[in-house]
Amino acid sequence: MLHLRLIVPADRTAEAVGLIDRTVGTAHLVVVPGAARDPAGDLVLCDVARETGDELISGLQELGVDRHGAITAESLDLSLSRQAERAEREAPGEAADAVLWEQLEEATQEESTLSITYVAFITLATMIAACGVVLDNPVLIVGAMAVGPEFGPLAGVCTAIVQRAPRLALRSALALVLGFAAAMAVTAGFSLFMDAVGLFSKARLEGARPNTSFVSAPDWFSFVVAVLAGIAGTLSLTSAKSGALVGVAISVTTVPAAANAAVALVYGDTHQGWHSAQQLVLNLSGIVLAGTLTLLTQKALWAWRRPRTRRPVRPRGRRGSRPA
Repeated sequence: MLHLRLIVPADRTAEAVGLIDRTVGTAHLVVVPGAARDPAGDLVLCDVARETGDELISGLQELGVDRHGAITAESLDLSLSRQAERAEREAPGEAADAVLWEQLEEATQEESTLSITYVAFITLATMIAACGVVLDNPVLIVGAMAVGPEFGPLAGVCTAIVQRAPRLALRSALALVLGFAAAMAVTAGFSLFMDAVGLFSKARLEGARPNTSFVSAPDWFSFVVAVLAGIAGTLSLTSAKSGALVGVAISVTTVPAAANAAVALVYGDTHQGWHSAQQLVLNLSGIVLAGTLTLLTQKALWAWRRPRTRRPVRPRGRRGSRPA
């Protein structure tokens, strides 16, 4: 379940409480008149099943609670209450399938910021992958995939398309383009240094690489895997099962392809560089396409359930205090 803490202007408390009372899957409603100081208003607390949390938050936004007060939501790991059990039974669907769109936008916006930390992670991942492709070491390739943070901006692009959020789309696209550009530039310099000390060589890059040659060999299987990874990654974000993102990260060759392209261009191998770039674009396109379609499908499914998330207003006094 979700715990909502609301600061509601006094003149809108009755409407907010009425909305909570009509929403299926709510429990533990508490109203403390005049408790809030900045911004001034009434403090309203309640718990809501994740399945109907997005609709309740949207309704509160329509009342202007977010503009004139505040809406704070957090996940509850434990709630021992018969009312909570009843609320979860009433809510349609399963909590793991529910999407909190505001939470998703907030999370992807944070992950899509072109910060120093983001650039550092994607650069380090690309440098590790460069070592993997030159040494033909699949362990390093997998490690680089796991370190790479590029799924955040990719998810941001998908969310921006579905939610029609141009600012998020621009932020995510810049993080992807500039992040990969910076990582490849640094990796090119790193490759020159490794070559100078005798650890990298053109012969190693162009020699037999049975374990890592797939990085510069784009085909339809690459696109299919990227699509499947995009679906899995999007579901892991919307259902709050972030552990699945590790599996997604090591299933697509975005960072290794960028690394292979950078090293190949340093050695003047335009054939490998071009095919690695194709692999990178193919994987990014597959993930964005699959992620966008997954979010659209989830949005359509929950829109279909929406008529079942309202109930008749209950008599006052049955679910906690009410404002006078």
